[in-house]
Amino acid sequence: MSTYPRVSVVIPAYNVRSYLEDALISLEHQSFQAFEAIVVDDGSTDGTADLVEQFCQRDPRFRLVTKPNGGLSSARNYGIRQAQAEYIAMLDGDDRYEPDKLANHVARLDRDPQIGVVYSASKIIRDDGQQSWMSLSGKPIFSDALVSLLCKNFIGNGSNAMFRRALVDEVGEFDETLRSSEDLDFWLRVAATRRWRFYRESQALCCYRVRSSGLSFNVAQMQRSHEQVLQAAYLRSPEQIEPWLPTAYAYMYRLLARLALTGGDTRQAQQLMQQAWDCDRSIFYRDPRSLLTLLAVKFAPIAKQLIERSLGKSQRLDIAKSIQSREL
Repeated sequence: MSTYPRVSVVIPAYNVRSYLEDALISLEHQSFQAFEAIVVDDGSTDGTADLVEQFCQRDPRFRLVTKPNGGLSSARNYGIRQAQAEYIAMLDGDDRYEPDKLANHVARLDRDPQIGVVYSASKIIRDDGQQSWMSLSGKPIFSDALVSLLCKNFIGNGSNAMFRRALVDEVGEFDETLRSSEDLDFWLRVAATRRWRFYRESQALCCYRVRSSGLSFNVAQMQRSHEQVLQAAYLRSPEQIEPWLPTAYAYMYRLLARLALTGGDTRQAQQLMQQAWDCDRSIFYRDPRSLLTLLAVKFAPIAKQLIERSLGKSQRLDIAKSIQSREL
């Protein structure tokens, strides 16, 4: 086994002990062995550190770092600052990798120096770890990565990407002031450089867990964060971004409508869907998933039952996870 890590896997963890073992075992089972796993305990109160120490004691590739709670971006940045490898992989504490995830992405980055970010399709797993019928394809909706990301985060979830450490030096860290959409903001900054390609592996190598809970969420707060990200993208590349802003806002309202529907607020979902229609109604005949969202809002009671049954729970989806999903 090589003692030199080619990949630093950063695992932010906040009170996910019941899921974290599954994530860390998926790293132990990787076919690619030259990695380090940096678990960032972001002020957990559920004994997360005790669990991680068990892995550290039996495998020197695992490392535990602790910090006061500061949120997802803060934990990711903290881990990246301590990373030793040239490639960074992200893995949230309640998700997991398929065995060839690291091997596949390292090989791709090694072969093509123009690729800055590599990711894959993702499986959607339920709260109990079983695979659902849903998945994330990761297909961009436009050929231009910047325009595609402006409208939809095709990477799909925070556990999916591996990227070159050099990108952080070039575009900066994850924005810790954002309450959501922080991953989208980071990818948009990378795309705006026009120096780096995004590569999608069609094989599903990431397992993205959607958990159940009775929590509600603040759509208005999410909207503010998303608008902040769009405005920042516009200021970086005004001539390229301005023609696409109506479409980008239409997709934003569509996303918010889907989350409002998932949270059980049908009226709010309908209002947001109307705003999407007013911004750019063409998304509903150009993008099948947008049309499905429109139909789901129209037939809300049926759609809600289908979502709940597919995840094996009769509760609302965990919004902390659903916020990050762009294609559910």
